[in-house]
Amino acid sequence: MDNPFYKPGAARATQVNRLFATIARRYDRLNDLMSLGLHRRWKRRLVQLAGQPRDVLDLCCGTGDIAGLFTARRVVGVDFTEEMLQIAAARTPRVTWIRADALRLPFADASFDAVTVGYGLRNLANIEHGLREVYRVLRPGGIFLSLDFGKPESKLWRWCYFTFLRTTVPVMGRAFCGDWHAYSYILTSLENYPAQRGVQHLMEQCGYTDCGFEESWDGAMAINFGRKKPANQ
Repeated sequence: MDNPFYKPGAARATQVNRLFATIARRYDRLNDLMSLGLHRRWKRRLVQLAGQPRDVLDLCCGTGDIAGLFTARRVVGVDFTEEMLQIAAARTPRVTWIRADALRLPFADASFDAVTVGYGLRNLANIEHGLREVYRVLRPGGIFLSLDFGKPESKLWRWCYFTFLRTTVPVMGRAFCGDWHAYSYILTSLENYPAQRGVQHLMEQCGYTDCGFEESWDGAMAINFGRKKPANQ
């Protein structure tokens, strides 16, 4: 499916930035509508799985709803869409908000106990590069968690789910954002995304340990997780 916001390769970041700048003001409302509010439950679960980290980095933080759930000593939210960060900063001033690219993080090695990303890994121009950059800024034994759309194993359920993303979700995008393509992008990006099983494999290739995933909605949503190897290994 062709989509003006999905451009593989070097142009990917520019188009993704344009997409999220377009939908920033209505982003949370549409997420509530599309998931019947369940995205908030999944995000709380992501934070729960992170444990009790001292220093947290939330990548592709959007409007800051995941970063705002953490009560860690230091919470940093990173996104490269200024319009999203403006909303996040107004909502939760106690978090440090930084505009940066997830593929070129402005942090020293081993800076965080936990790195999270909600619905952002799928949007990176190079997922493997992003995973390696996360690995770099994690402390030994630190955890990485990623919540995103998944690909159900059941062929029937996958067909129903993809049909919903192909038909109903773009109509919502047109109604609330005035742009059909802004939300048909979800399916286009998901079709080109390795999803929970592929992400687990990539994480293992990048050196993460204890990798796995937790599914919701029979695999339509998933949280991938893995840790940086402890210093003594």
